[in-house]
Amino acid sequence: MRVIPIRWAELETAFERNAPDTESYLDSRTGEVVTIVDSNPDAHAMRGMVASGGDIFIRIEPASSREQYRWMERFVASVADEALRERLSISIDGKGAFRRFKDVLLNYPSERERWFAYRADLLHWHMQEWLKREGIQARDPPPWGEVERPPELEVVAERPAVSAEGPGEMLRRQARELIEQIPAVELPAAIAFLDFLKERGVAELNRLRGGGHKRTAA
Repeated sequence: MRVIPIRWAELETAFERNAPDTESYLDSRTGEVVTIVDSNPDAHAMRGMVASGGDIFIRIEPASSREQYRWMERFVASVADEALRERLSISIDGKGAFRRFKDVLLNYPSERERWFAYRADLLHWHMQEWLKREGIQARDPPPWGEVERPPELEVVAERPAVSAEGPGEMLRRQARELIEQIPAVELPAAIAFLDFLKERGVAELNRLRGGGHKRTAA
């Protein structure tokens, strides 16, 4: 068991980072985290330093994108608000899921804080287990203390069932939800734009009706 003066903030950042062009190592002498980014001009020299260091540098295994995606799925399944659960479930479908998920939670501060707490517990557990596997003992305990295994939700968020709403009603509901999220200062512009769309729609409808009457008269 190696006792290392771990720099917890650096190690936590390294475990969050899972970019394909980035790799991190823990210096077992100092507790410093060495991060190598392919695009950096010193990347080659740093890799040489790590390779020549033998077992001094311990490769850090960040939580994979797939694992972090599962964290989101489990969290979504735990959301009590049915409408929010549906929006989050839709947000994590497809490319850009992490960004869309965070964007939705911006408007729900209490759920956003709950997500951060849940994710932090999972991340710290991941770090704790990695230290055990590597036979590393921290000289000083982490600021968050010992982490118990987070409760895993058995139910994974399902895609929303097909709604009984018609296409028009569904779009109106989505529009109302969007309006509720618009800052008050932007509401006059949004209302003016909606008025414009309404007038244009009425004018188009009248034009079509007039064309229909002409065709009938002919």
